[in-house]
Amino acid sequence: MPVSGRDKAYEYLKHTVLTDPAAQGEFISEQEIAERVGISRTPVREALLRLAAEELVQLVPKRGAYIAPLTPKDLRELVELRGLLERFAAEKTLAAGTVPLREMRAALHQQEELDQAEEFTSAEMARHFIELDTYFHRLLVEAADNAMLIRTYDNLRARQLRAGQVALVHGPDRQAAVLTEHRAILKALAAGDLAAALAAIDHHLEATLAIQLGT
Repeated sequence: MPVSGRDKAYEYLKHTVLTDPAAQGEFISEQEIAERVGISRTPVREALLRLAAEELVQLVPKRGAYIAPLTPKDLRELVELRGLLERFAAEKTLAAGTVPLREMRAALHQQEELDQAEEFTSAEMARHFIELDTYFHRLLVEAADNAMLIRTYDNLRARQLRAGQVALVHGPDRQAAVLTEHRAILKALAAGDLAAALAAIDHHLEATLAIQLGT
């Protein structure tokens, strides 16, 4: 089934433009997006209306769509919601014996290899690293086998990617710390230790938030 221009614009805006930390505080040019995607401005405008309904952009009269920077409150709420979803996923998958250890180890390995790569700019590295970070956590959520849970988690993706890249920029040693924290989560899950897994998830999210807030 052909993808509509509106859907193309929506996907591009949500997963490319809105995940870019450099776009925070900027207005979106409908014409520029239309040219990049290869469509007219009308479907771009329709996509922006949808994103505004999801509170990912703000529509300002006579100015257009504005990408508001993530506030400290936004960041705290994002981490709180992630914590609820990821802790539940850990508990459910451990109880059911469905923790995706092999897939999560593979995602971690990709992060470790990326950490040593030299062919990317720092901005490209940050984006790829955080995309893998999000994928690592989504694997656990997906294994909980709850469609509504997964949809809720996926709706956080644009904010997660932007916030995660902000953390890497603000914390020069954050990339190495993320790898250590992911290893701790995996170790606890592999051991079947729920308390340790929940503690490792909490520590990871709390450390991420502290860097994002500059505390």
